[in-house]
Amino acid sequence: MYHSFAVDGGNTQSKMALAYIYSRQEMHDRAVELYAELAEIAVNSFLISKDSPVIELVRLHNGAEENKDALRRARGEEDEDFQILESQAQKGNATAMYKIGMFYYFGLRGLRRDHAKALSWFLKAVEKAEPRSMELLGKMYASRDGVERNYTKALEWLMLASQQLSSAYNGMGYLYVKGYGVEKNYIKAKEYFEKAADHEEASGYYNLGVMYLKGVGVKKDMKLATKYFIMASNDGLPKAFYQLAKMFHTGVGLKKDLRMATALYKLVAEKGPWSSLSSWALDSYLKGDMGKAFLLYSRMAELGFEVAQSNAAWILDKNGEHSMCIGESGFCTVTERFQRGNSLWWQASEQGNEHGALMIGDAYYYGRGTKKDYARAAQAYMHAESQSNVQAMIKLGYMHEHGLGLPIDLHLARRYYEKALETDPTAKLPVTLALTNKNNTRGIEEGINSTQSDFCSCFQVRSSLCRSLFN
Repeated sequence: MYHSFAVDGGNTQSKMALAYIYSRQEMHDRAVELYAELAEIAVNSFLISKDSPVIELVRLHNGAEENKDALRRARGEEDEDFQILESQAQKGNATAMYKIGMFYYFGLRGLRRDHAKALSWFLKAVEKAEPRSMELLGKMYASRDGVERNYTKALEWLMLASQQLSSAYNGMGYLYVKGYGVEKNYIKAKEYFEKAADHEEASGYYNLGVMYLKGVGVKKDMKLATKYFIMASNDGLPKAFYQLAKMFHTGVGLKKDLRMATALYKLVAEKGPWSSLSSWALDSYLKGDMGKAFLLYSRMAELGFEVAQSNAAWILDKNGEHSMCIGESGFCTVTERFQRGNSLWWQASEQGNEHGALMIGDAYYYGRGTKKDYARAAQAYMHAESQSNVQAMIKLGYMHEHGLGLPIDLHLARRYYEKALETDPTAKLPVTLALTNKNNTRGIEEGINSTQSDFCSCFQVRSSLCRSLFN
């Protein structure tokens, strides 16, 4: 209820939360209007923001394990040491010069944004013909980033960059479309966008789509516009998703489909400025402040971010007592933590996270935080299986084999085991053990447990699969 009042007051985060509530209830006529407004804000922020490129949310876990590779990258442990990079730049390494320029331009790696220093490093790099620095200099002069706006210089740098970097054609085309520093020329603009598209540059596809959508220098052609937007969206370009969402929303260019429009607007909206909460949450997690991380991820989960939902659930499962989970009478009880985690995993599962339903199934199967309930476990495993989760297939096979929450059905048990193998060849060993033990009255679980000690160490099977089978 409080989100409705906050929406009336213009609160964007409440709009996100309410739009997500409507979409879960399949009230797409209401959800689409809110998400359309939020997506427009996000797209405009792409056009005017001088912040660093959008950073995708980091998933804290990979199946049943902590996502160590992603967290190592988030800590910067795989990045080159800044001092070493600076030393390389001082010795004339053009790539190092470009990277340091990027750090200052966007304010990365703990450095304060400094366009003057960025300009200095880019100018040094272009002396060694570094094309990415040339392109950025073109953008700086066009956007007045730390320099006086000079479209002539912008075009000169972009033309130099285009000799080695096809993405520079987009900047050149943009100048000709707008008539910035040159006489407006749609034919030339289209030629440059086509050159970018010929090199499979997503922005080239997008810009051509806009020309055909609006009839800029060409005859309006909704089919061609749609084709180019789809090609750009295949490379993950948010602006292309936004255009497709508008088409599905209005029924212009594509058949009206509010469900699809809602989904695409949501995808774009989640790239908006409010996504900065994820950086604070991740930073808290890396510093070991699980309480703050949980609260921030929970806030994002309420806004509908799937990764945040699974991250909050993961923190509850692995760091429950330190999660700052608030229940009815103070900190959450074990039961309240289970209920909260269950809700978060299920929301993530609804958005395609196959691990979410598996975690709920495991909780009921093994009695983690709740009483054992094989019937509920089976329901959750079926949902995970519908998302092609191999572990769920194996467990459903076992449950059918032994009549745990499901009718005994050896034929169906075998089918689940075989389907797991068809879906993922790394399931060969557990499936073989399952089929070998199928006629043994002790069953697969006892048979597998007898080989548990050397299963993970002696066979190349993903450890998350191994551990889940041997709980």
